[in-house]
Amino acid sequence: MTAFCLESGVLADGRQILYFNTADGAGRASFADKRDLGERARAGHMRHDVLRDEWIAVSAGRNARPQLPVDCPLCPSRDGELTEVPAPDYEVAVFENRFPSFGGAPGESGHTHGIEVSAPATGRCEVVCFSADHDASLVDLPPERVALVVAAQAQRTADLAARGDVEQVFCFENRGVEIGVTLHHPHGQIYGYPYVTPQTSRHLDAARRHRDETGRNLFGDILEAERKGPRVVAANDLWTAFVPYAARWPFEVHLYPNERFADLTELPSAYIEAFAPLYLDVLRRFDAAFPEGRMPYMAGWHQAPVREGRDLAWLRLEIVSNRRAAGKVKFLASSESVMGGFVNDLGPEKAAQILKDAL
Repeated sequence: MTAFCLESGVLADGRQILYFNTADGAGRASFADKRDLGERARAGHMRHDVLRDEWIAVSAGRNARPQLPVDCPLCPSRDGELTEVPAPDYEVAVFENRFPSFGGAPGESGHTHGIEVSAPATGRCEVVCFSADHDASLVDLPPERVALVVAAQAQRTADLAARGDVEQVFCFENRGVEIGVTLHHPHGQIYGYPYVTPQTSRHLDAARRHRDETGRNLFGDILEAERKGPRVVAANDLWTAFVPYAARWPFEVHLYPNERFADLTELPSAYIEAFAPLYLDVLRRFDAAFPEGRMPYMAGWHQAPVREGRDLAWLRLEIVSNRRAAGKVKFLASSESVMGGFVNDLGPEKAAQILKDAL
């Protein structure tokens, strides 16, 4: 694992904050949070959708979170402006989300009334700040900082998986108003779900059927096929980035390690260090694809659940954008949003070629 030094502090309402530093002795956790935040916000609850057999988190408190505020709450606290990060500077900071989707206290009870089933929204939600520079983006950071971010995500994955009320850990980032970001500061989030997500369940079911029929790993077969095909965007000795054959989004790239790991906690340092420059290369291609630059995107790590499917899962990062052409955005309209029937307006081969030619 990429080396780092970890400091732990407490915010004014009792939430934890962690500082990930490349060198010892930074002393960032020694800065106190001087804000008066009042009572700590709690997560809501979950309701079971009997038609989809899926859990839905109901968290009305999230509606009060800031929407592109003038004073950024993710910048370091300076000159009397007090934020979520008490230290005057930081490299990577991780703290519990003030407006969580998950985070109810273990031991809380749900209820069952006929087909109406609820459960406490246990688990945890965290914010990951990639840099103290408000005007930067992840693509602007050096590979060493991206490696530190991934190392922090791996440490948080291990910690959350050990809690007992988390079934799956999802590390992700959203960028751009077209995606719906509420803060521009370079940051991501981590969800410690109290259930296995529907997407992961479907992927593992498909992988299980494939193994039963062929004796092989489905993700490994996908990677092998894509590495021989025309949609590889970038690659190095340890990673391959490609547009998948049946991409849903106008721009969609999957980054696979060339060896199977269940989650970030298993990823060796060499793989983290090789991932960082390749990921930055892909992000630069996204930004260079169209004249307006700064392509909006959503990126997230597919990781194995905590307690199931770990022998099948293949760690990988997925990055997607809803920009379909210069100045045009792909909206998830009725077919995609209501029926789940995606229509790709651009085509995987065309998208791959645009990204390959972008640099």
